[in-house]
Amino acid sequence: MIRHGDTERGRHGETRGRSQRLPVPPFPRLLVALLLLLTAHCSLPTASAATWSRQKSGTMAWLHAVQFLDQNHGWVAGSGGTLLETGDGGATWKRVATLTKDTLRDVCFVDEHTGWLIAERDVYKLKTNDEARSYLLRTDDGGLTWRPIYLDGTDLNARLVRVIFADAAHGWVFGETGVVLATSDGGAHWTPQSPPTRHLLLGGAFFDSSRLWLVGASSTIIHTSNSGVTWQTATVRDNVKFRFHSTSFISDRLGWAVGSSGRIFATSDGGRTWFSQRSNVAVDLLDVKFISPSEGWAAGANGTLLRTVNGGRHWFAETTGISHELTRIHFVDRNHGWAVGFGGTILKLGQSTAPSLR
Repeated sequence: MIRHGDTERGRHGETRGRSQRLPVPPFPRLLVALLLLLTAHCSLPTASAATWSRQKSGTMAWLHAVQFLDQNHGWVAGSGGTLLETGDGGATWKRVATLTKDTLRDVCFVDEHTGWLIAERDVYKLKTNDEARSYLLRTDDGGLTWRPIYLDGTDLNARLVRVIFADAAHGWVFGETGVVLATSDGGAHWTPQSPPTRHLLLGGAFFDSSRLWLVGASSTIIHTSNSGVTWQTATVRDNVKFRFHSTSFISDRLGWAVGSSGRIFATSDGGRTWFSQRSNVAVDLLDVKFISPSEGWAAGANGTLLRTVNGGRHWFAETTGISHELTRIHFVDRNHGWAVGFGGTILKLGQSTAPSLR
């Protein structure tokens, strides 16, 4: 390896009498040119390796969601009514009783006391046509007790996929057939909205209580700047329709979205237009989170975890040691992150060293 500052000292022949300057042969010039090319190639930014370690979840459930309020207190939710809680950053996890065996698709805690779950019934176990396929569970005592909430004004057969809150008052629930419901009073009332799509909505991100982006099937990206009173459809530069699974925004203009077959798109105009980035993988990417305008992560099938340290111009694969799906990721800062997925998998990010250039 060539280190800047290292030089080799050659000895020119000594002459008696007046010194004589020898001509420089062409070979060293070619060598210098080659070294410059190598230096330019090696100066591409690379992410220093991050260490991901598996935590003991105590379950084989398929974990669909993870959320932490800080670096210690968090929850994961999954199949069979599985809800786990930790107060020590995941060193230990304990099961929380939710009084349901239905699949938990999402978890969202507004604070230490108020939290929400999306529960989905098995369509083959519905007893009557009047039963909603999905419903909410709410706690006001930190998860000690939960009560079901059934949402009016939605297709009973439509699956609800995600619940997100911008603050204690403003939140959204969305899912199949383009269904979107919003609350502005902390979930006391939910109002159906009218987005310009009937496609399945799978991911969402907000900048504040007014500005929201939703993504989903058939390359769908929609956004609102007035809490969902009106919506706009984004332009995605791709000739093939595919499924977006998740989106992440770091400001009111800068965001990313990931989807099937390793697709990653970015926007710098608030989500009106999107341009592709190269992920260097072909597997489905299921979640994306950016910690800053430069540093972000994406997770997906086959244990895939990708990292960028330059806003997505380059993405690098991180070693996870697993080969099955990672469904969701969550970060409270650049040194504290978690990934969850199939088979009760919970991975925790160890201290992430600063990006390096070499």
